[in-house]
Amino acid sequence: MRLLALILRIACSEVSLFVTLSFLMLLTGCATNARPFSPPDLTGDWQIGRATALWLDNSASRKSSTCYDGIDPMTHFFSESAAPIRVRIAPSPTGDPHVGTAYIGLLNYLYAKQRGGQFILRIEDTDRARFVATSEQMIFDSLHWLGLTWDEGPDVGGPYGPYRQSERTEIYREHVEKLLANGTAYRSFETAEELEALRKSQLAAKLPPRYNGAHRELSQTQIDELLAEGRPYVIRLKVPAEGETSFRDELRGEINFTHNNVDDQVLMKSDGFPTYHLANVVDDHLMHITDVIRAEEWISSTPKHVLLYQAFGWDLPRFWHMPLLRNLDKSKISKRKNPVSLVYYQQAGFLPEAMINFLGLMGGGMPAGTEKNTQVEIFSLGQMLEQFDFARISLGGPVFDLTKLKWLNGEYIRALSPEQFFNELRATILSDEYLSSIAPLLQTRIETLGQFGDLAGFLLRDEVTPAQDVFVPKKRTLEETLAFAAEQLAVLEATDWTHDGLDAALRQVGEAQQWSVKENFMLLRAILTGATQSPPLLESLVVFGKARSLDRMRRFGDTQKRLATRKP
Repeated sequence: MRLLALILRIACSEVSLFVTLSFLMLLTGCATNARPFSPPDLTGDWQIGRATALWLDNSASRKSSTCYDGIDPMTHFFSESAAPIRVRIAPSPTGDPHVGTAYIGLLNYLYAKQRGGQFILRIEDTDRARFVATSEQMIFDSLHWLGLTWDEGPDVGGPYGPYRQSERTEIYREHVEKLLANGTAYRSFETAEELEALRKSQLAAKLPPRYNGAHRELSQTQIDELLAEGRPYVIRLKVPAEGETSFRDELRGEINFTHNNVDDQVLMKSDGFPTYHLANVVDDHLMHITDVIRAEEWISSTPKHVLLYQAFGWDLPRFWHMPLLRNLDKSKISKRKNPVSLVYYQQAGFLPEAMINFLGLMGGGMPAGTEKNTQVEIFSLGQMLEQFDFARISLGGPVFDLTKLKWLNGEYIRALSPEQFFNELRATILSDEYLSSIAPLLQTRIETLGQFGDLAGFLLRDEVTPAQDVFVPKKRTLEETLAFAAEQLAVLEATDWTHDGLDAALRQVGEAQQWSVKENFMLLRAILTGATQSPPLLESLVVFGKARSLDRMRRFGDTQKRLATRKP
């Protein structure tokens, strides 16, 4: 590899480099039947390394006398071809599956199925600090609940597996070694303390915090010495110091980023796990993804991905960055203002047909209606496959309006037959599983079966609004109580939803805020049940579920804020 790079360096002009590469191609038989190309700009370490990697990658993997499959071997940009459409979603198992995952999943599904392509589900589980063991199955279940199925994935297999990134770490290590060898990546040995000091100094100087490239040009001797010391390191992308990276967004057209706004992104962490950026690009290439359809928040990361594709000498896929789901105030959708857990909507009694319909309204891909030129609002997944048009998508952020979703869900409920309505009740809030989990909490607390509903009401109701004299402890003010309720919510959002996990978390936040266990539990009991007495609190929280319990806590906070702002 070093010898080849040296040969390329000897080529001191664009034309001579072109001739040198042509000579190397002829040595390996790559040039046979390859179409002519013009010599591009290949000055600098980045381009030379990229050209070396491209030549080696193609000469090593060549199976016929045609080297680049009709693509310029130097620019190697994506070109239209007859390759079958392949798209993917790649959720991270870090908690409840998000409505945004379903939204992007639906768009990928529609795009692939309309074109006879393949829809792939990949699990991006390299963030081990936030990994939740039960989250992967929840992702599968929630997407199936919506009627979405995939052609390849961890649960169904496929020709390009494994489909969990944690099972592909050796693949990423092999590929990052290629980047180190061709000079488009480098080892960075700074400690966390050094990087934090750098960040603070940049902020103090009113500069945007970013890595300063201090280890970009370490000599091999310096690197060997640091490795011999056992110094931990990360591997960073060597972004060109000058110039810009451009790519085409299929919804927005050409987008350009100057390199002084692109950081030397970490590709491999010191624990040997890849970052999202490396794993994403490697997986998309090896799984033959033709179209990357994702949320617009990834636009700023795309130049890094483009540089990685170029460093490896790979085709670029088509990029589609979809408008983000928005709250009513146009801010990015968040759990603070809307329930974002698909598990919540399933447990709260929303019908999957209504939810997938609602998500299909986002972005404007369905045709206009007949009255006042409004969009058709009620349609099935099958109708979306027939009528959804990506050319209609509007870049204005689609509003996730919970009021409209409830109206739409009501329309679907009213369209059910009595038997279907009964079956839906028995499948959700009156299911055997749910009722059998409630029964043990109440059995020792009632004298007649008729009293079951009296005590179980809070577990069956959607709205609970406790009176102020119920939730404010005697020695606390309203302001103190609401502040502590916000602390409870923040802590429980990150808590394992088990009896022991909840107990430990609540006691910890109570001690930190100097609230007694009695005050602490009384407040949460009032928020959950609307009363001062109820079945055991922690067991009730477990039965009600994390998604619905947290939603009730958020609604309590929102209600109290609205009441506080009312004029007397």
